[in-house]
Amino acid sequence: MDAPLEKIADPTLAEMGKNLKEAMKMLEDGQRRSEEENGKKLMSGDIPGPLQGSGQDMVSILQLVQNLMHGDEEEEPPSTRVQDIGEQGHIALLGHSLGAYISTLDKEKLRKLTTRILSDTTLWLCRIFRYENGCAYFHEEEREGLARICRLAIHSRYEDFVVDGFNVLYNKKPVIYLSAAARPGLGQYLCNQLGLPFPCLCRVPCNTMFGSQHQMDVAFLEKLIKDDIERGRLPLLLVANAGTAAVGHTDKIGRLKELCEQYGIWLHVEGVNLATLALGYVSSSVLAATKCDSMTLTPGPWLGLPAVPAVTLYKHDDPALTLVAGLTSNKPADKLRALPLWLSLQYLGLDGIVERIKHACQLSQRLQESLKKVDHIKILVEDELSSPVVVFRFFQELPGSDPGPNTVPAPSVAPSAVGRERHSCDALNRWLGEQLKQLVPASGLTVMDLEVEGTCVRFSPLMTAAALGTRAEDVDQLVACIHAKLPLLTCTLQLREEFKQEVAGTAGLLYVDDPNWPGIGVVRYEHANDDKNSLKLDPEGEKIHAGLLKKLNELESDLTFKMGPEYKSMKSCVYIGMASDDVDVSELVETIAATAREIEENSRLLENMTEVVRKGIQEAQVQLQKANEERLLEEGVLRQIPVVGSVLNWFSPVQASQKGRTFNLTAGSLESTEHTYVYKVQGSGVTPPQTPSAVRTRQRLPGQKPFKRSLRGSDAVSETSSVSHIDDLEKMEHLSGGQDAPEADSPEQHPGPPAAEAEQPGALQDGAQRPDDGRPQGEGVQSRFVEFHGSQTGLVPSVRGRVEALDSTAHKCFLH
Repeated sequence: MDAPLEKIADPTLAEMGKNLKEAMKMLEDGQRRSEEENGKKLMSGDIPGPLQGSGQDMVSILQLVQNLMHGDEEEEPPSTRVQDIGEQGHIALLGHSLGAYISTLDKEKLRKLTTRILSDTTLWLCRIFRYENGCAYFHEEEREGLARICRLAIHSRYEDFVVDGFNVLYNKKPVIYLSAAARPGLGQYLCNQLGLPFPCLCRVPCNTMFGSQHQMDVAFLEKLIKDDIERGRLPLLLVANAGTAAVGHTDKIGRLKELCEQYGIWLHVEGVNLATLALGYVSSSVLAATKCDSMTLTPGPWLGLPAVPAVTLYKHDDPALTLVAGLTSNKPADKLRALPLWLSLQYLGLDGIVERIKHACQLSQRLQESLKKVDHIKILVEDELSSPVVVFRFFQELPGSDPGPNTVPAPSVAPSAVGRERHSCDALNRWLGEQLKQLVPASGLTVMDLEVEGTCVRFSPLMTAAALGTRAEDVDQLVACIHAKLPLLTCTLQLREEFKQEVAGTAGLLYVDDPNWPGIGVVRYEHANDDKNSLKLDPEGEKIHAGLLKKLNELESDLTFKMGPEYKSMKSCVYIGMASDDVDVSELVETIAATAREIEENSRLLENMTEVVRKGIQEAQVQLQKANEERLLEEGVLRQIPVVGSVLNWFSPVQASQKGRTFNLTAGSLESTEHTYVYKVQGSGVTPPQTPSAVRTRQRLPGQKPFKRSLRGSDAVSETSSVSHIDDLEKMEHLSGGQDAPEADSPEQHPGPPAAEAEQPGALQDGAQRPDDGRPQGEGVQSRFVEFHGSQTGLVPSVRGRVEALDSTAHKCFLH
């Protein structure tokens, strides 16, 4: 190598490269093989990228892989980054490289080596998991082992299957029994792999009246078997669970084994609870799995070993049938699948294997015991203390109802209310699970939806603890986070009904029932032009809701406001997030309604003002054209010629009459500027328009955030004020001046010109004329041509900026 491996930033890649280099040196006895150069080299321009030239060294290649793996790591959340797999993980990864190198040995050495690896791994696994005299099949896909077992069962029960094929199955259809709690897609996978129709599958329901909701109903299974035999079918195989994929329940494997022996059915067991067979104490239900015909183990997740194959242990005496079914192979590459597991088991040893499984079970028991002391948290697997899976759910009891999964509504509680409560709890549990996953990423939590219980949170350390390095401190932190989130959950669920009633009693607001939103609720503002019966998009409503969302977020309250996903009506809504118990719902709803009305009124004001300005521009253009024509008639044609006009103006100046115009935004009309030149004031007899009603705010204590209930008392804080912005300004002027504001017509408010200037009204016109064309000059006079008679202080800031822009536009367009 041209550069050391220490330059690689990724420690995993560097360690892998180092181990591989040392292993290759030991296996090759320090000898290097020379390579013959190919005389027919490709032109460097024909092959793009790093293949050009004489090749790359190992450091450069690993650096390229590292860039591809971690190129966008800064933009990704920490949970998506490559985790530290530890030294035992390096051993497992090294097994794949060694397997590729071992395959280059001569046939005799390869046969001896692969036979030793396969026999050792099979013996160790059978002893560790108490499965005596078993064979092993190693496979990458977890379900592949069960598919090969089904083929073996078909060959065992149908003697003529090798000759007649599917004709034998057609005459006597095989039946594969699966639990209703089996992992999703398992039955479809088996039918696709075996070429069987879907009617060959039989789903066995779980207990509905007694026992667990996730255990197979043995009595009903026996009835199904008898019915299939009477119809001329062949009961072939039963898949039992030692720890269901959802909640970790274990079927009554002992009774199922007796039933399978009675009817000659192959019994296959799978599940996460099979890992507990390596411990000193094993529950009787799981221990019965050692008597089954086959079982599938997944030691990779249990022990934190990456890229390690799954193992299917089975018992069968006919090697010819196992070879036909694909469970055994004469290919050395198939036998080398066990090499990574062979190396990893030796590295961990029996104590290391048992310690990892025991640690995961202790984490589950620790969390289960802690959650029993937490209110409003229900554990779904309390009847099986040995299960390494903990599934819990937040719940809130309704008055007069039982919080259990099979709750029968009390007479005082309507079924619709129970249904709404169930959907609300599902949304809150989904939010709780996502929050806990972010706060405690080492816990490895998953959120799942169960048919009966609803949305739940699952903690399965056997599948995640070894890889994530979960410790007891992480479990304690998880419980503390649950305690911290419970007040938000309970209060939000309680405030939902109050929020719904407040919205229903407020004009202009519509409550939107979205069961998937984990917050106080969803509200939509119905504006004047809203078509309630239409499902089309509403641009005006979207504009109002976007402004409403911006205003609410500017209040800096503890609540979160979002636009949220599009609802069924395809119209905009405001989604309000989680809330604590000190939220004043009435103030919240009142603020939403008042803010939305203000935004709508401001929008109308801008639209009306835009229309007024457009009509004013058209009228101004007509009047300007008339003024130009009158000017031509008054001055004559000769004065319009540049040279001749200048000479005539020098000999005989023209005293042109000044016809200025001002545009009144309030009245929407053009007016004469004669009074402006004479009295040097800008006034109007038109009353300013009323400003939109401002949002009424409650009196708050210093430092109190919006929508918070006051601690001093509800009487003093619940009062509201409907004072507009003009009244607020009058109050401020009254307080600052110490006396009432002066009247609008008083001389103090509109001071007139001095006596000397008032006696000479023509002085302004004379000083504002040019000798050539008589047009006014100077910004002091030009700024008076356009005036805004409405009080800008009475408008909200969003409108005031538009008014100033319109003022400037009118100044440029209307007058010269």
